[in-house]
Order: sequence, then C-alpha cells, then structure tokens
Amino acid sequence: MVASLHSIKYEVFRNLLTEARKGNGLTQVELAKRLGLPQSFVSKYETGERRLDVTEFIEIAKAIEINPLALLTDYMHKTERA
Repeated sequence: MVASLHSIKYEVFRNLLTEARKGNGLTQVELAKRLGLPQSFVSKYETGERRLDVTEFIEIAKAIEINPLALLTDYMHKTERA
C-alpha cells in the first residue's frame, strides 16, 4: 500500500479534522496556539501539503476537544467503499 497525501481516503481524513476544528469554532490560528505551533502547520495538513502521524493526530484531536476514536470511526464509515 502506497501512502499518498492526495488519496481519497486521506482527503476524507483531512476534511473530518477540518470540519471538527470549524465545528468547535476554532480558527487555524487558535488551534495552532493550542498546539504551540505556527498556523502554517495547521494549514499544511488541512490542505494536504503535509501528512500527520498518529501522535500529531491525537494532539490535534485533544486541542480541538474531540474524541479521536469517534473521528476514526466516522472515517472508517466514510471510507468503507473507497
């Protein structure tokens, strides 16, 4: 399996994270402050320029105040047929 920043499945994952951030009323700048990182970090993973590893995903989920397992469950449902 080849990992791609531009696969349909990774796009679904990125969109779920972006929707979660926006759904909790956070801007990229506000999320970046919570993470102690520059806004460009958030922008790069949301636009697919950068891939996240699992530890980064967990930290982002905590900063957004979402359950990472719930997001992954949603991801699994949305990508079952992809």
